[in-house]
Amino acid sequence: MSVKQALLALLEQGPMYGYQLRVEFETRTGSTWPLNVGQVYTTLNRLERDGLVAGEGVDDDGHVVYRITDEGRDEVAAWFTTPVARTQPPRDELAIKLALAVTVPGVDVGTVIQRQRTATMVALQDYTRLKRAGRAANPARPDDMAWSLVLDSLVFVAEAEIRWLDHCEARLRRAVRTAENTATFEAGQPREVNR
Repeated sequence: MSVKQALLALLEQGPMYGYQLRVEFETRTGSTWPLNVGQVYTTLNRLERDGLVAGEGVDDDGHVVYRITDEGRDEVAAWFTTPVARTQPPRDELAIKLALAVTVPGVDVGTVIQRQRTATMVALQDYTRLKRAGRAANPARPDDMAWSLVLDSLVFVAEAEIRWLDHCEARLRRAVRTAENTATFEAGQPREVNR
């Protein structure tokens, strides 16, 4: 996730201070990816250093208010019109866990898959309930639509994860059967025929 571009996009709507940006980001994404306010201010400092935002002064409560610069607007426009690259996939903890589970002796990979499938099914049910109720069900405002789209993404990712876990389980079963058949054949015993 690009916090930098997200903050710039929010600043296009008008000057804000860090906490306001955090609240706006979380409102629009349904708090799916919470931001630490320290991360927001660190990012704002970098954006200011790079000439993409400028401090506009201090409000009555002592907060430094930031505004986007022309260079920042160009950066946001480029971000919105550039596809998200898939050349460097993000780290996927579940894929890493399963890759290691099949290579570490003593790990019951079937149990790992089953527990994850159960947890993902629960998450999918929760996302589906959220889609059918509240502001996501009938998005009347732009931030309601934003939350609804985030929920759609979470539903699709959970569904894909369940399909992938089913695929992993089937592949592992086939691999076990193949290994058993090979061991039986190499021991000189009649080979079992898979039907």
